[in-house]
Amino acid sequence: MLAAERRDHLLELLATEGKVVAKDVAAALGISEDSVRRDLRDLAAEGLCQRVYGGALPASPAMAGYAERQSVTPGGKRKVAAAAVELIRPGSTLILDGGTTALAVAGLLPADLDCTVITHSPTVVAALLEHPRAELFLLGGRVFKHSAVACGAAAVEAAQNVSADLFLLGVTGVHPEAGLTTGDADEAAMKRALAGRAAETWILASAEKIGAASPFRVLPWDRVTGLITDAAPDHPALERLAAAGVEIRPAG
Repeated sequence: MLAAERRDHLLELLATEGKVVAKDVAAALGISEDSVRRDLRDLAAEGLCQRVYGGALPASPAMAGYAERQSVTPGGKRKVAAAAVELIRPGSTLILDGGTTALAVAGLLPADLDCTVITHSPTVVAALLEHPRAELFLLGGRVFKHSAVACGAAAVEAAQNVSADLFLLGVTGVHPEAGLTTGDADEAAMKRALAGRAAETWILASAEKIGAASPFRVLPWDRVTGLITDAAPDHPALERLAAAGVEIRPAG
C-alpha cells in the first residue's frame, strides 16, 4: 500500500472509529508498526491527529488560535452556553473559564441575575462590564495569548484564595480514554486549580470537541460533576461516557 493510501486509511479510521491502534493497523495492512507510527507522526505534525501510547486519537479543532476559534461552531457554543446559564442560581458565585464558549456564557447571563463571577479571562470581564448586577473578580498572572487567559504560578496562587458554587470549565478535547484535555500545560494546571475551588465543575464542550484529544490532561472524570454538550446523544464517545456514569446535560 502506498504512503498516500495508508494516510487516507488512517484518517478514515480516525473519523469512523475515533482512534487508531498501531499494532492493529500494522497487522491488517501487513506492514510494520514502525511504518504506522511514522505515518501517525506525519499526521500529527499537520495537526490531523493526537498521538497517544499505542496509536492516535482525533485532534481537536479547538486547538486553533483564539480569534480563529470564534468562528468555529458558534451556534453549538451558544447552545452549550445557554444550557450552562440554567445552572447559575441567583446570589451564587461562579468561576467562569476563558475561551469562546465561556465568552458566550457571559453574553447570555440575564441582566437581572445577581451573582459573583470570578475569572482569569480579561475578555470575559470585558464582556460583563456593563452587566448591571454581576460583581466581577479578575485573577491575574501571565497572559496566555492563545486562549486570552491568565495562567502560570501567580494565577494559580490567586486561585487558591477564592471559592465558588460552580465552575464552568472549557476544554479542547473530551474523550472516554484520554479524558479532558487542553493544548497547554500551564493552562491545564490553572484549570485544575480553579476546579479545586468550586463545589461543582461542569464541562462546556460543543460537538466538535467530543471524541477529540489534545496533549495535556486537565482532570479525570471523577473530579467533574457533568458534561454540557450539543453533540448527538448517540455519539459513540458520549455513549461510552454515559455508560461509565458521567452525567451528560444536553444543550439545544
